[in-house]
Amino acid sequence: MADVATGLNRGPITKLLIANRGEIARRIIRTAHEMGIATVAVYADGDAGAPFVREADEAMALGGTTSAQTYLDMDKVLDACRRTGADGVHPGYGFLSENAAFAAAVTAAGMAWVGPSAEAISAMGDKLSAKRLMEEAGVPTLPARELSEGDDSAAAIAAADEIGYPVLVKASAGGGGRGMRVVETEAELADAVEGARREAGAAFGDDTLFLERWLTSSRHVEIQILGDLHGNLVHLFERECSIQRRHQKIIEEAPSPAVNADIRARMGEAALSAARKLAYASAGTVEFLLDGDDFWFLEVNTRLQVEHPVTEEITGLDLVREQLRIAEGEALGYGQEDLSINGHAIEARIYAEDPANDFLPSPGTVIAWQPDTTTNARIDDGIEAGSEIGVAFDPMIAKVIVHAQSRAEAARRLARVLENTRLQGITNNRDFLVATLRTPAFMAGDTTTDFIERIKPDRTRGVDPLALHHGAIAAAIHAQAGRRAGARVLGSIASGWRNSIMPPERVGFRHGDGELAVSYRAQRDGSFTAVVDEHDYSVTVQAINPDSVDLEINGRRVNLLVTRDGDLWLLHGAGGGMELRELPRFPASAQAEFTGGLVAPMPGNVTATHVEEGAVVELGQLLLILEAMKMEHRITAPVAGTIKQMRVSVGDQVDNGELLVVLEAAES
Repeated sequence: MADVATGLNRGPITKLLIANRGEIARRIIRTAHEMGIATVAVYADGDAGAPFVREADEAMALGGTTSAQTYLDMDKVLDACRRTGADGVHPGYGFLSENAAFAAAVTAAGMAWVGPSAEAISAMGDKLSAKRLMEEAGVPTLPARELSEGDDSAAAIAAADEIGYPVLVKASAGGGGRGMRVVETEAELADAVEGARREAGAAFGDDTLFLERWLTSSRHVEIQILGDLHGNLVHLFERECSIQRRHQKIIEEAPSPAVNADIRARMGEAALSAARKLAYASAGTVEFLLDGDDFWFLEVNTRLQVEHPVTEEITGLDLVREQLRIAEGEALGYGQEDLSINGHAIEARIYAEDPANDFLPSPGTVIAWQPDTTTNARIDDGIEAGSEIGVAFDPMIAKVIVHAQSRAEAARRLARVLENTRLQGITNNRDFLVATLRTPAFMAGDTTTDFIERIKPDRTRGVDPLALHHGAIAAAIHAQAGRRAGARVLGSIASGWRNSIMPPERVGFRHGDGELAVSYRAQRDGSFTAVVDEHDYSVTVQAINPDSVDLEINGRRVNLLVTRDGDLWLLHGAGGGMELRELPRFPASAQAEFTGGLVAPMPGNVTATHVEEGAVVELGQLLLILEAMKMEHRITAPVAGTIKQMRVSVGDQVDNGELLVVLEAAES
C-alpha cells in the first residue's frame, strides 16, 4: 500500500472542481462554499441549465451528451482542471469516483484528490482481490469465482455449479446495482452474463464480471469508515440499505434495527481491519450481508456513498467537510471513543421511474417541484421546476432525509414529508416510498433485501373519490376565474353573472382510466353550486391565485396548489397530489392502433437485437434490448408468431411509443 505520508504537506484547497452532476454536485458545492473554497462545475450538454451549474463559481462545458462523452472522459475533465486553475478534484460518486487511473492522474498533475489513494482504489476495484484481502483479515466472505473476458458459457456454468444456485452475476468495477443479475437456474445464466457485461461496460468502462453466492433473504448493512493521512482510522457505525429494487437502494437508515452492540463492534472492527491493510485515507464504506448474528463481506466502496446523509445526521459530522480536511492533510482530531449515535435517521431516494411498471425509468419534464417545508427535513436535490430528466443518466432526482430521536418517529415524519412534497409532471416513486414506510413490516424493522417482493407495498396511491371530486371542482373554478380575469370586455361584471337562466357550465376530466363530469353555476353572491357525477356541492371561494385555490366545499376547507400545462391540471394538497387531463369539448376521432406493433415503453438506445425479419419466435422470446438511465429493458414476444418487420437496429435512439417490431401472431 502507498505511504500515507505523501499528502501531509499538501496545504489548503482554494478551488475545487466537482467531477459530477446533479444533487451530489450541489451537495459538495454547498460544503465547499461554507469552507471558503471556490468551486468549478463541469457539465454535459443536457445539464447546461441545471442548478448545480449555476451554483458553482465557474462552469466548464464538457461537450457531449452521454456519460462516455462527458463525465467519464478523463481527458476532458483534466483539461477543465487545467483551464480553470483548480487545485483539487472531488469526484462525488459514480462516474470516475472509483477510477484509480483518474485519481493517479489528478495527483500527478499536482492537484489534491478528494478520496483515497489510487492504490487503495485499485486494490478494492477488483472485488475478488478485495475478497481475498478480507479473508486475510479474518472476515467471512461468500464463495465467488471470476469470469475472465474470454470465458465461454461452459466456464460460467462450471463456476455457478461450484458455487451453487442462486448466484449473483456482478460487475467487478463500479457499483449502484449496475451489471448485477440474480440467476436461479442454469438456463438463465448465459443471458444474465451477456447483459451484465454490456451494462457494466457502458456504466464503468470495465466489463469484468464474477459470480457470487446469492442470499435470497438477508440484510444489507454497511460500515462508514474515515481515515486520515496520519494513519488515524475510525468507523462511523452502520447503515442499513436493505430496501432495494433492481439491486439499487431506495431507503436507507442509520443505525440498523437489526444490529446490536456486539454485532456493531465485530462488524466495525472488521471494517477497520480492511482499512488498515489499505492504509485508507478518506471516506469509504465496507459493505456486508447480515443474517441473524452472522455477516459476510460484500465489497468496499472507495468513495462517498449516496446514503451518506443518514450517517451525518446521527453523528453530527459533515462527511464532505471531513473528506476535504483529509485531502488537505489535516488529522481527524477525534478517535473512536469520541463518536456516538444520536437518534435515528432515514433517507428515501426519489426516482423518475414507474413502480407500477416494474420500476421502469420514466424520463420527462418536471413541471412542479416544491419540497415540504412544514416538517423539519433535509432535501438533497438536483432539480427545479422545468428540469428535464433525460435518458443519459441515473434517474435519481432527489433524496429526502429525516432525523428523529426514535426510528418510529423518523419513519412517520419521512412519510409525511414525502407525501407533502410536490413532484408532478413526471412519473415517480414518491407514493411507493410513502407506502413502504407505512407498512407494518417496515415499522417493525423487518427489512430484508427481499422486502419489496415479500411485503409487496402498494406501487401506486389511489386518490379518495371525494378528494378527486374536490380537485375537479377546483380545476373548473380556477379555469373559470382565469377566463374572467382575462376577459377583454365587461370586466366589471361579476364572474358567472347572467341576465337569464342558462344551463350550467360543463367540463370533463380524465383521471387514470376514469372520467369525471363537472357542471357548475355561479350564484349572485359569488358562490357556486356544482355537480360532479351526480353528487351536489356548495362552493364558496376563499381565494384564487395563479398557482393556488382556497375553497370551502360543503363546509370543508380545500386548499390546493394548482399548475396548468395545456390540458393537464396538476393539483396538490394535504395527503398528496393528483393529475387531471381536461377533455376537449369536441373530441377528435380516435386513431386505430397499429395491429401487431411492439412499441418502445420509454425513450432509449437500442443496445442489442436478437431476431431478424422472418424469424419465428416463441412466447416470451427476447427480441431486443433498450437501455435508458443506465438500466436495460428487455422487449420480449407477447405471443408466438413471425417477425414481419424490424424497425430498429443496434445504436438507434428511439422515442417513447416508437414502433420497434411488427409481429404477426401464429394461428391458433
